[in-house]
Amino acid sequence: MSLETQKPAPPVPDPRPGPARLHRPLLFVAAVTAVGFLGTLAGLVADDRTLGGAPVWLKPMKFTLSFGIYAITLAWLLPRFRRGRRVAWWAGTALAAALLAELGAISFQAARGHYSHFNTVTPVDAQVIQVMTVGVLALYLGNLILIVVLLLRDHALEPELRWAFRLGLLLAFAGMVEGFFMNLPTAAQQAAAQAGQPTLIGAHTVGAPDGGPGLPVTGWSTIGGDLRIPHFLGMHALQLLPLLALALRALSRRRPVLRATATRVRLVLVAAGAYAGIVALTTWQAYRAQPLFRPDATTLAAAAALLVLTAAAAVLVVSAGRSADRRI
Repeated sequence: MSLETQKPAPPVPDPRPGPARLHRPLLFVAAVTAVGFLGTLAGLVADDRTLGGAPVWLKPMKFTLSFGIYAITLAWLLPRFRRGRRVAWWAGTALAAALLAELGAISFQAARGHYSHFNTVTPVDAQVIQVMTVGVLALYLGNLILIVVLLLRDHALEPELRWAFRLGLLLAFAGMVEGFFMNLPTAAQQAAAQAGQPTLIGAHTVGAPDGGPGLPVTGWSTIGGDLRIPHFLGMHALQLLPLLALALRALSRRRPVLRATATRVRLVLVAAGAYAGIVALTTWQAYRAQPLFRPDATTLAAAAALLVLTAAAAVLVVSAGRSADRRI
């Protein structure tokens, strides 16, 4: 056979996976929140109305920023699943729709100068609450699905990053559940409702009325406990724990003790345990009507115990890693 008639050999497929794309619906949410964040900043400047002692556009600003970070994190993570990709994609799409519904409801109420949460005073307010309730339920369900897919089935990421996302999702779900307890009526609200008086249902401050003195930007109460603190901390474990895992991986190039994958995984587990302890501690502190920066001796003792346990666990992990290096 002549050279001219020989067929070229078929190309050898590259066994390495190509670069994963971003989840488009969640990426769209991130883009919407970026624009919305700029819009809320403009609202803070141009609109001098207040609600509960705070500018009406402050809450939408905080939610657009928080939801945007959450959306871009999941937009990066979901396409990297090897198993359950279709389920993960649909769960992410449901989450994207729920986030948009929540942001739309919060922004709509801000434009009206009405409370978006705990508010069923007027028929329109009640309808908004119904939309937000459906959105929250979708957030719960979508996160549960992702936890099951990521916890039980998928092993696509590096071990320390995989554990960081696993535990970050669990803690984020715990942070979402914290929001449920804010919707329970206080004793004063129950009394008003029984008397047929219009009232808000639910509160985030314990031991003081909502809308009192608070920390700058966050608005967390400085005179009572505030359930928004553990809610916020839990939600953003999904970013902080993976960032720690990435930092440990980067440091492993210069620190021999971190080169073992098992050492990095154990340090992530220690950090996740400490983070869960902080969420539990701030929840306990809030229910005891203590402001974040005015803890009593009991809270300080619990925080000190958590710090000592975390430091001891981290030292043990690093020491075990050094001993393994010497044996090698």
